[in-house]
Amino acid sequence: MSIRGCRLEEAPISIPNPFSNGHKTPCCFLVAPAEENTHREFDGGTDLHTGITDTNGVVFNYTKTGVRRDQRGWERCISVPLVQPDMFNLLNQWDQYLHKFSGAELWDPAYKKFDEETHNCYNYSLMFINCILATQRRNPLTKDQFTQSFVLPRIKRACKYTTLCKDISKKQFFIVERLMRESEKDRGEA
Repeated sequence: MSIRGCRLEEAPISIPNPFSNGHKTPCCFLVAPAEENTHREFDGGTDLHTGITDTNGVVFNYTKTGVRRDQRGWERCISVPLVQPDMFNLLNQWDQYLHKFSGAELWDPAYKKFDEETHNCYNYSLMFINCILATQRRNPLTKDQFTQSFVLPRIKRACKYTTLCKDISKKQFFIVERLMRESEKDRGEA
């Protein structure tokens, strides 16, 4: 069915956008395509970059040159909220914790160099999250636990959304293969 001439609200379905402006999502873990990714897209195969936002939306992220504080560049990213709105004590100390953590010698490239596998933006972000969990007397998360529980589901959703948007803009429609196979089975064609 053509939707030309119709308002978007009248479209058959609406899919929530999995991306957010990281500078408008305080106290969050962010994932964005790495700067080397020229198209800055989530395609499931390119490098990603992570950071943590302060209460003003400044993104603290670890790179080869140390900890950067970005006030722009994270306008299209995946966001994982880290603080519940009713956690007033943590919200009041969030920036202090983030500044102190980011200023630690561990994140000074003169002290310890960036390493793609063991000392990178993801390690920086997860270590900060675990420090916050420790202040709340909660157990730390392993890289695998955090990735499987919070990051991977959101990245999968973003990849599907991106693929869907590309297909719709190119073909002006999208066919879900699983549904096609099910309808073929129903007709006895499979």
